Amino acid sequence: MALTHFEVRSREPFGEGVSFGTTGTYEQIDGIAHFAVAPDNPANRSIIDLDSAPRDADGLVRFQADLSIVMPSSKNAGNGRAFVELPNRGRRRLVQTLNLAPQDSPVARVVHPGDGYLFEEGYVVASIGWQWDVNRGENMMGLDAPLAQHDGKPIIGQNMIEIRPGRPTDTWLLADRIHKPLSADVEKHAEAKLFVRDFEDGDDELIPNNRWQFACKNADGVLVDDENHIHLSDGFESGRIYQLVYTAKVAPVAGVGLIAFRDVAEFLRTARADNPTDADFRALYAWGVSQTGRMQRHFLHLGLNRCENGEVAYDGMLVHVAGARRGSFNHRFAQPSNQTTPLWGHAFPYADLPIEDPLTGSKKGLLDAADANNSIPKIIYTDTAAEYWRGDAALAHIDTRGEQDLPEHPNTRRYLFSGTQHVAGYPGQSRENEAVNIITRYPTNIVDYRPLLRAAVHNLDRWVTMGISPPPSRHPRLANGTAVTRDRILHWFDSLPGFAIPDANRLPFVRTVDMGAEESVGVANYPAEEGEFYPALVSAIDDDGNELAGIRLPDIEVPIGTHAGWNPRDPSIGSAEQIVPMSGLTLPFCVTDTERAASNDPRPALMERYAGVDDYAAKVRTVAVKLAGAGYLLDRDVDAVCAAAVARYEYVLSSSTQA
Repeated sequence: MALTHFEVRSREPFGEGVSFGTTGTYEQIDGIAHFAVAPDNPANRSIIDLDSAPRDADGLVRFQADLSIVMPSSKNAGNGRAFVELPNRGRRRLVQTLNLAPQDSPVARVVHPGDGYLFEEGYVVASIGWQWDVNRGENMMGLDAPLAQHDGKPIIGQNMIEIRPGRPTDTWLLADRIHKPLSADVEKHAEAKLFVRDFEDGDDELIPNNRWQFACKNADGVLVDDENHIHLSDGFESGRIYQLVYTAKVAPVAGVGLIAFRDVAEFLRTARADNPTDADFRALYAWGVSQTGRMQRHFLHLGLNRCENGEVAYDGMLVHVAGARRGSFNHRFAQPSNQTTPLWGHAFPYADLPIEDPLTGSKKGLLDAADANNSIPKIIYTDTAAEYWRGDAALAHIDTRGEQDLPEHPNTRRYLFSGTQHVAGYPGQSRENEAVNIITRYPTNIVDYRPLLRAAVHNLDRWVTMGISPPPSRHPRLANGTAVTRDRILHWFDSLPGFAIPDANRLPFVRTVDMGAEESVGVANYPAEEGEFYPALVSAIDDDGNELAGIRLPDIEVPIGTHAGWNPRDPSIGSAEQIVPMSGLTLPFCVTDTERAASNDPRPALMERYAGVDDYAAKVRTVAVKLAGAGYLLDRDVDAVCAAAVARYEYVLSSSTQA
């Protein structure tokens, strides 16, 4: 078995020993998973540079990863199912999301238990570190990857990082955000190139090498040479996009994270002394969100859901807000936290079933390899409007010409959560994203879609364990006119008084990418050559500007405002004609007709729509009960969804009064 040993570092009651329904108390076990894998095993051959990693006396490549297991204190108290979570950039969020914990709950080793839903149901939750570039620590989970070598020396070569400053700065770490960098060979500065463009698909301008260097300022403010930073003498401008091509000194074998994800499933299923669970699982499910949802798609694309022992790893997967992309997870010099650079994560194929792509001349499907080794799990894909507005999500179910809806794989369902942003919203959410120093122009989206995810979990479980099919997919379609181009939506928003729409030509798109002759073996020429544009389609909207396609929560069906999955950049951070990635907006209706007339808002006011809070609450309940009856919402969550919608109604009333 590739996971050779689980080294337990701590074992303690979870949530201070609180009891969860009939399941009882839980405990949390944290430690290190040790792996040893054979590069020549057919199950591992898709991992780039694994055959170049150092081997032990048995010819195996060794590495280790953080592993955490939250399980019932009494082994026989669980429901025989487990979720394996891929921490997003090292952060555990599954329990907080599905247990509807406060949305400002901090990232922590012991997560907020929320309302206890997963634990009342009896699920085991395991979290596995999988990315080498996370700075591992008390609250962050990651992995130590081996370094690729040639003749006993580290493999060096061309790498590229993308720099998107949210505020003016003159120095940047050679990594995404504050993760581990790929150090530069400073001696090769003359061979490096720094490009800048004004927007996603703008033209590149080469910045002369005498204007920048590999350096940063020390504690005394003195500029010193540094292999992990770049310093631009006249500063990086907020809103512009920079790409640095340079020689990296080491090449971590990033793809072992995919193996860790696969083989922790085999470990959990196997009764052995170091497995704290009873290993008698009826089903194992995988959970990923955003970056880790894209990782799941990459995992499936490589056909990795079959373990070294020939067994299937996961019976089901919930892939959340991944859109149609993959990521920087399995190539030489891969930095998993990278998300926007047009490389393997942007490449065809996008849809599950094979289709012909006229732009690349190839015919492929995302699940081809998994189909070939008969390892396709049951999959529920969930997206928000944000993944459509970034230009890719529709490619998962509409052909690359933008001309026809694609057939659905029988093992999949796909849902758009109408009118929502990438991360579930809430009233009072800040317009500033401190992680990337970006500010939205308008108030962020306040719709909380998390109850829809709970229903998706329930439906996935019934699908796998009982053979009960989930409710039909709901997403934009060409056939019924709900899949449209983004400029049509912007035309409606342009009718709102004082609203500044982004430039349709500067919205993000997916394009063909050519990474050079060695692309198939995970080696690229940088920057990749970007070619033709794929169509970018989104949901059509109703007269209030709310999306027609997808699962429409009461906030969309009985609205208190216009909700969208995109939001322009605030002028204070530059490039105001562009949108903020992943952020949405909520534009509340005026409360009274007098207020509406004064502002020239074409949308009917709240008081014109609803006779008061009781009338609004009744209409909300009708929608929620209907969603539950159709299987898109749990019966147990109807009251909570109604109460939350009414709270948002009252929030708008209160905000108007205060104004």
